[in-house]
Amino acid sequence: MIEKIHKNIQTNLMKYNQELVNMKPQEILTWGYEKFDDQFAITTSFGIQSSVLLHMVSKLSLQKKIKIFWIDTGYLPTETYHYAENLIDRLSLKVEVLQSELSPARMEAKYGKLWETNKVSDLDKYHELRKIKPLENGLEKYSIYCWASGVRAGQTETRNKMKFIDVIRQRLSLRPLLNWTNKDIFYYMEENNLPAHPLFIKGYSSVGDWHSSSPDGMETKGRDTRFGGIKQECGIHTNN
Repeated sequence: MIEKIHKNIQTNLMKYNQELVNMKPQEILTWGYEKFDDQFAITTSFGIQSSVLLHMVSKLSLQKKIKIFWIDTGYLPTETYHYAENLIDRLSLKVEVLQSELSPARMEAKYGKLWETNKVSDLDKYHELRKIKPLENGLEKYSIYCWASGVRAGQTETRNKMKFIDVIRQRLSLRPLLNWTNKDIFYYMEENNLPAHPLFIKGYSSVGDWHSSSPDGMETKGRDTRFGGIKQECGIHTNN
């Protein structure tokens, strides 16, 4: 069982955030690795902008590679699976896939197609089963104390209030790209010749599961295109 967050964590968080605020994303990743060693990992969705953080990790000169976890819900678009294989091969990544203990077919037999009811409670159940629990099981397996992700402040109202590091479900969540804009992402991908997700060409600025993602429209863009517009967060990056 991973050691619980220290009683004085709020003091530590303030100190950590002061250290991180003026660092570049690559420096933040190195900071996490040096401070937490083998209890540090990153997560990826192989979504529209995932190549940036994965490329940064692949280029760091470290004594040993940072663990990379991919949360595969079993409902990702075909394009995402192909894109993942492309990036894994191109960047020479070692990725551990995290999946629900329930197969998609078994889940649907027990609970139905939870994404079709237009109920937030059913989407919460879906995300708990297919995303949050698989992630927590993976973090628990390796006693991960701090995990990093590609969360950015400009993506949702919730993320706009986030800090570089905070406590999520009794672990530290690190956000190296928090202050990056869409332009920052675009130029980094261009400068490093990183391939775009196939669905980006089809108008998607955000993509998750095939049944809960859609291309940008006249009135909806970014995270507003996810989950039928009734949610912006899947719960992985928040405490509720």
